[in-house]
Amino acid sequence: MRRLEPALRRIQFYDLWVCLRMNRALGHALIGHAFRAISWLGNGLFWYALMLALLAQYRASAAGPVIHMALVGIACTVCYKLLKQGTVRPRPYQVHEEIAVGAVPLDKFSFPSGHTLHAVAFTIVAGAHYPHLAPPLAIFTALTAASRVVLGLHYPSDVLAGAAIGALVAGMSLGI
Repeated sequence: MRRLEPALRRIQFYDLWVCLRMNRALGHALIGHAFRAISWLGNGLFWYALMLALLAQYRASAAGPVIHMALVGIACTVCYKLLKQGTVRPRPYQVHEEIAVGAVPLDKFSFPSGHTLHAVAFTIVAGAHYPHLAPPLAIFTALTAASRVVLGLHYPSDVLAGAAIGALVAGMSLGI
């Protein structure tokens, strides 16, 4: 473990450094409002609306992909809840007074980012079924991930871990 300590300290240093710099964007009202809106949509509203839109546009042929997305969402929620309860990492604004909180958190802990975890998983699954949706969904997912750091709710490592877990769950569901 002693060999890992310098590497872990370096990761923590850069984690905080990036978090502080991204959180400064809250000083610009328009940016703060935009990232709050993206984060709010990423709470699930955007993804539920996407599933309904797919059903409205493609009718019965969208049932399989929408059920696939819903099941992946459930699997992601289970992973997310277990990890949050197991790691109990405080949110950046709770530890560092120089980090401003830009939105009300959905729960107490930081690791991993559930918004990012779900966004990556849904983007991969929806993109597998509807490739033309992959580029705009990827943009929304990247903005959702960034919003979590900008709003002082997550460290970059929380977001990266959420993305990796979301990709793993989606990939497993697709047999990749």
